[in-house]
Amino acid sequence: MTVDGAKSPPLPKTNSVDRVLTMSEIAEAAGVSVMTVSRVLNGRPDVAAATRERIQRVVAERGYARNRAASALRNGRSGLIDLVVVTLDSAYHLEIIRGVEERLESTDYRMALSATHGQTQGERQWLAKVIDGSTDGAILVLADGHAAHLERLRQRDIPFVVVDHRGELGSDTPSVGATNWAGGRTATEYLLSLGHRRIAIVSGTAALGCSQERLSGYRAALEAAGLAVDPALCRQGDFRYEDGYREASALLDLPNPPTAIFAGNDMQAVGALNALRARGVSVPADMSIVGFDDVEIATLVNPALTTIRQPLAQMGAFAAAMLLLLIAGEPLGSNRVELATELVVRESCSAPRPA
Repeated sequence: MTVDGAKSPPLPKTNSVDRVLTMSEIAEAAGVSVMTVSRVLNGRPDVAAATRERIQRVVAERGYARNRAASALRNGRSGLIDLVVVTLDSAYHLEIIRGVEERLESTDYRMALSATHGQTQGERQWLAKVIDGSTDGAILVLADGHAAHLERLRQRDIPFVVVDHRGELGSDTPSVGATNWAGGRTATEYLLSLGHRRIAIVSGTAALGCSQERLSGYRAALEAAGLAVDPALCRQGDFRYEDGYREASALLDLPNPPTAIFAGNDMQAVGALNALRARGVSVPADMSIVGFDDVEIATLVNPALTTIRQPLAQMGAFAAAMLLLLIAGEPLGSNRVELATELVVRESCSAPRPA
């Protein structure tokens, strides 16, 4: 199901609770990270005593852990929802985390945050924690398939929802994503509308479904405009700044360089922007750039980045609402939800210079 501007599903009915601090507010008050707050609230030992005491003092003033845990226990639940991400050092993941937390704020649930850092050991650790019965459900933001992990969750009857899945999912897997194909096509059509005809793409990780869909949308827009796809203009990245920098430099070295670049995400777009600047190429006068995601860095660079907005926080909120319905035994309207992407026009694009 594709959703354009939709609100997330309604929360299941629950006992009302007094307004309490979110983990972000606790972290700010205690001068620590959200991850550290999560560790303390979930009784994990890897926090310094002084830091633990400071966090506990903050939450004691508002009763965060006591009120929510007690309510959960009265209902025969642990009161915990696990949110598992690859890393905490990207704006992409932080936006999803923010959406989940905001959606859970008015419920009895606490969020337990884990990062796997893309390592097998980290994945085993979160899986062991989730299946030991200490959680009521899980929201998974992972790098690839993990089909075996999902099957183990099913075997233990642990509800879960996958966010922005990068591999293939069965139709019975609850998931939330974005319209990547439409986003790729929209970005390319915008550049075509400005008069660009040699448009390059720096894709994300080749094995990931979102990368393939964005590339397919790019191809579809060119073909609809009667333009052949030039293999020399299709470059491969891995969603990293360094990839954007490297591939933009390679594009400039072509006998007939492009006049515009569509990057697979904003970090690659910023890498391309800096590569062009280092070579004396003006953006957008000499080269236009479009990114994907619309994370904070898109507004901080100069020129501000035109990009495709992926509603990351809304995706997190939608996933949390879906999971709460599953925990409550209520049906989902659809197992697969795709939220609409949209073009955000800023300053990194203009018509190409006359030949």
